[in-house]
Amino acid sequence: MLKIGVIGLGKAGIPLACVIAEQNIPIVGLDVSLTRVNDINSKINPIPEEPGVQEIFDKCVGVNLEATTSYKKILSECNVFIVIVPLFIDDNKRPVFDNIDNVMTELSKGLKKGDLVVLETTVPIGTTRNRIKPILDKSGVDYMLAYSPERIMTGYSISRYKEFPKVIAGVDNKSTDRSFEVYSKFCTNVDKVDSVETAEMIKVSEGVYRDVNIALANELYQLCEKYNINFDQMREKANHQFVNIHHAGIGVGGHCIPVYPWFLINENDVPLTKTARLLNDNMILYWKEKVLQRLAGRKKVGVVGITYRKGVKELAYTRSIPFIHELQKAGLDVYVNDPMYTREEIATLGFKNTDDYDKLDLVVIINGVVKINNYENVMCI
Repeated sequence: MLKIGVIGLGKAGIPLACVIAEQNIPIVGLDVSLTRVNDINSKINPIPEEPGVQEIFDKCVGVNLEATTSYKKILSECNVFIVIVPLFIDDNKRPVFDNIDNVMTELSKGLKKGDLVVLETTVPIGTTRNRIKPILDKSGVDYMLAYSPERIMTGYSISRYKEFPKVIAGVDNKSTDRSFEVYSKFCTNVDKVDSVETAEMIKVSEGVYRDVNIALANELYQLCEKYNINFDQMREKANHQFVNIHHAGIGVGGHCIPVYPWFLINENDVPLTKTARLLNDNMILYWKEKVLQRLAGRKKVGVVGITYRKGVKELAYTRSIPFIHELQKAGLDVYVNDPMYTREEIATLGFKNTDDYDKLDLVVIINGVVKINNYENVMCI
């Protein structure tokens, strides 16, 4: 009997667990957070901003979906293990594998013959075969190993798991066939590819593609400013079925795009990828100078919007916070607001808060999080 364990109940793991449970497949989710596990088992949704999760919780928790912190439980009850824990980069832009290594080490202690392990975390090319497999091989049993990168977007995760093509590859044909069989039970469109390295590269390439195209938009924006051209009008008229110039902005935030290019930059000579990554990160310096010019010696500025994307309460690699720090280093008196955060939460982040914009010399709105009408001193990024 198929029983799946999902390891990592975060913004990607919870929707995955829900999609599986909705197909009446027994599932146990594992997370290191006892609070999160207790919430899930009580049908309390830790990611209420994700449509569809609560409805599936109400229907499936206590029936065929449960959560635990115990590897012993998940290893004894499940025969498929999908690992979807976060991979971060350090200050030197190098991946920190601690989360993945710890999970794989725990799994290696209790894998059974015929078990399948699938990694969904986005990783550098070669990680599944050269890093994960040696750890799991210590189990000493005949298991299977595959890679299938998550391709979700926060706010659309359930639908993306159901509808977006799911790429799958194993370290051998047996692993590929087994993982394809399993994923086909809860994903509509599953595509086999030639190798785990191909599957890894597919996901990394998606992030690089987005990053490079956003960098192009940011560069074109700066040129339009130089030539006194309306960028938005230029973009609208330039775009057609063969051209898709992205929106310009303060840079790129979130768990994905700011991270994945470094997997290639660290190990390869990829000048376009590197240039795009640095250009996007340096947009905060460009916008700092624009703010200073606009203020013309005045000091009070408000920054509205600290999340990496509108409507998502998440600060992962957001460019707003380093932008605020740059303004503070320039000697400005900065006030912060965001519709997703309370005054107390903003204070906890170390920022002053105000929504009395009339007392400020300039208000900078990031990612269009709010609209301020009839106010002359507004800059939108």
